[in-house]
Amino acid sequence: MARHAQASDRKLAVFPAFHKIEGRRVVVVGGGDEAAAKVRLLAETLADIVVIAPQAEDVLRDAVARAGGTILAEAFAPAHLDGAALVFAASGEEAEDTAVVAAARALGIPANAVDRPEICDFYVGALVNRAPVAVAITSTGVGPVLARHIRARIEAMLPRETGDLARLAESFRDTVVRVISSGVERRRFWARFFSGPVAAHLQSGRPDAARGEAQRLLNTRNEEAGFVWLVGAGPGAEDLLTLRAQRLLQEADVIVHDALVPEAVVAMGRRDAERISVGKRKGRHSVSQAEINEILVREASHGRRVVRLKAGDPLVFGRAGEEIAALRAAGIAHDVVPGVTAALAAAASTRIPLTLRGVASDLVFATGHDRDGETLPGWGALALQGATVAVYMGRTVAVRVAARLLEAGLSPTIPVAVVENAAQRNERFFAGTLADLPALEDRHEIDGPTLIIIGEAVGHADLANSQPLRVVPAERAVVAA
Repeated sequence: MARHAQASDRKLAVFPAFHKIEGRRVVVVGGGDEAAAKVRLLAETLADIVVIAPQAEDVLRDAVARAGGTILAEAFAPAHLDGAALVFAASGEEAEDTAVVAAARALGIPANAVDRPEICDFYVGALVNRAPVAVAITSTGVGPVLARHIRARIEAMLPRETGDLARLAESFRDTVVRVISSGVERRRFWARFFSGPVAAHLQSGRPDAARGEAQRLLNTRNEEAGFVWLVGAGPGAEDLLTLRAQRLLQEADVIVHDALVPEAVVAMGRRDAERISVGKRKGRHSVSQAEINEILVREASHGRRVVRLKAGDPLVFGRAGEEIAALRAAGIAHDVVPGVTAALAAAASTRIPLTLRGVASDLVFATGHDRDGETLPGWGALALQGATVAVYMGRTVAVRVAARLLEAGLSPTIPVAVVENAAQRNERFFAGTLADLPALEDRHEIDGPTLIIIGEAVGHADLANSQPLRVVPAERAVVAA
């Protein structure tokens, strides 16, 4: 008996279906917010919307006007339902809604009563509109908030261009049937169509390139082209990854990732995707940029979908320019997906304003040294003009950075913040002045990715939760006391 009850709990009390309502009459009875909500939902369709409301509130009039519908300022009568495909009772009054549902049933028309599931013939699901693709989620009235949460997740998974991809597929359908006789081969073609370069071009706003790639795929279907995405993984927190980055990780055949990308982010990829670590860590073989370029070209040349996963943003000190040049030279299709760069993540996590009206109107991103290992010139002039300077990978050159800025005339009391492992669970936040910055090189316990922020704007942040940048030895502290 218990087993039977458990099995029945897993069966639906409803049958999912989509009503064909293009050009057909859909009637909404009600004059307030409930009716307006249904009109806004119906506005996502090609239905002929008719509202019955003796007195329509402004919010309803606005919704009907936007939807191109009609309001009949009349009391409801069963004759209003003649020829209707669906009926919505949305008056907010139990007696009136019950009467509307009864009239619809007498005419054999499915009816829905807002917030009265016990008298509904059908439920209205939370809708994800990617016309002509549609996804509707229902909890059969027991958990509408849960249905909305599920819809939000599906919205994130389905790009806005999903409908465009479906329409493009429709335009190729007859040709595919004519050219590819094998059902197995057709399925393989459509799998590549929907998850390869065709989709990538559409999602990047290049419909002509998508159509061209679809034609090429049809003509050379046994020679699948690869694609490379240069994807920013952000500062390391999984929930700061962009929605596009999450989706591409699920589509990739190969994930080429840096050492600074946390394993939890890499693990968001497909389970069967190949992982290639090209990170540079002390004590390990350092993969050269030329070798990384070769890996990307090689994998894509074999028809594989490759995600090159980089910490932060690919275009901010991520050597994406060199990789793009290699891909372009090899004729490999590619795209770039931005990520949250370390300076923005560190500032947001520690509430440091990088720009501040009347204090700092310029922002400089810099590394601690140039390609020859020299500390970069020019910072002093920028800082003296009030710019906030964010120094990436700066721990080992903190002494030289401080010396450069002091030589340029920057005050030793200028505020400085240091953020280790920005936006991650093990983040640490240090604050001091430019005079304190050289002490960072002696803080060997600070060994995570470190960002230095220098400028007057730092002094306007709440530094109460920061640790001192310069540690005063205990014996000196006692003498001072």
